[in-house]
Amino acid sequence: MTLSRRNVFQAAGVAAATAAGLAAATPAMAAHGSVLPSTPGGRRIRTGADVAAAGKWRVFSGRKVGIITNPTGVLEDFTSIVDAMVAADVDVRAVFGPEHGFRGTAQAGEAEDTFTDPRTGVTVYDAYGATVAKLTGFYAESGVDTVVFDIRDVGVRFYTYIWTMWTAMQAAAQAGDLRFVVLDRPNPLGGRARGPVLQPGFTSGVGLLEIAQQHGMTVGELALFFNATFMERAGQQRLSDLHVVKAEGWSREMVGPQQADRWIPPSPNMPTPQTATLYPGTGMVEATDWSEGRGTTRPFELVGAPYMDHRLAAALNAKGLPGVEFREAYFTPTFSKNAGTVCAGVQIHILDAEKVDALQVGTHLLVEARRIYPEFAWRGDGGRWIGLLTGSGRFQEQLEAGASAEDIIAAWQPELKKFVSDTRPYLLYGGPRR
Repeated sequence: MTLSRRNVFQAAGVAAATAAGLAAATPAMAAHGSVLPSTPGGRRIRTGADVAAAGKWRVFSGRKVGIITNPTGVLEDFTSIVDAMVAADVDVRAVFGPEHGFRGTAQAGEAEDTFTDPRTGVTVYDAYGATVAKLTGFYAESGVDTVVFDIRDVGVRFYTYIWTMWTAMQAAAQAGDLRFVVLDRPNPLGGRARGPVLQPGFTSGVGLLEIAQQHGMTVGELALFFNATFMERAGQQRLSDLHVVKAEGWSREMVGPQQADRWIPPSPNMPTPQTATLYPGTGMVEATDWSEGRGTTRPFELVGAPYMDHRLAAALNAKGLPGVEFREAYFTPTFSKNAGTVCAGVQIHILDAEKVDALQVGTHLLVEARRIYPEFAWRGDGGRWIGLLTGSGRFQEQLEAGASAEDIIAAWQPELKKFVSDTRPYLLYGGPRR
């Protein structure tokens, strides 16, 4: 994913629950959305799409459906939900393709043009960067009365498929309160919220609402929170027909490697769960003049610059950060920043994903790099991107003033605590929140 983006198993024995309808999860959610009950049992993860498929897609019975999805929107056997729904005679009127496209044929910063999908005959609209007004027009043109969202998120504010969802929700409200259904998926980072919260004046395509940098929520939970908290502020009526089809077998302490066998890259530079584990922190390297590993096989795990050397790995390993180790590394990106130039830096190896605090890793990384290398520079915009990524000007100000990583991290704790409290009524899954 790029900073310019505007962006967001088949279960047995659940058909009866599906047929029974969608029930509100808690009184706090009842006014703003509802949740398909899940069947308690083992730890096998079943996505919301698989729960809906096991119920023979009855959640969409009699509906004219438009689907926002990409290659991550699959069932347990890796069949696209669009292909499966069309085969099951669900009335799919449209697909809305985000960045990289519905079938995933486009690189970062690109999309597929509007076309007729040759496999299903469904019109696929180019929704990359679409405004509320443009999506509202797509809904009207295609004649849908139900909008479905099914894309794997990676749990980071600036990984913006969630903003595609937010825009689509507003458009559903503006189009006449269409039904909006989220087929929920686990958050590969688990349920712990970390990092600074977006502040007024720093909204952009990589952050539209006041959420934490590592938000610790599923897209279904975010949809409930967005609808209840921000919809009216955005000038829209709250969606009265918002539903979340819950995933099963997942809880908040579960992190990426426990889902590695089901991983589909949600974008070209998010190849593994390990990438996602580090991304909330190493994604901040996007704001600097050094490479974040794009154009290598380990984006966001390899980071460095032509002017760096062995000292960075030594300094970071001396910190003893939990769950990770830093290896001196040299690499030549094939595209993006420093393409064709040998970069020195580190490869971040994950020793224990459950102990990794990516925001801690990323903050120490930037602090040590700036301390060691006088050549350290922002990406040519005076630090604008670090403000948009971290959600305020505070991170840059503290870093440039020589603050320690510990002081920078301490500064966002009060706003993070409030975010955790504010979002608690919308959580659908058990386990630790922080």
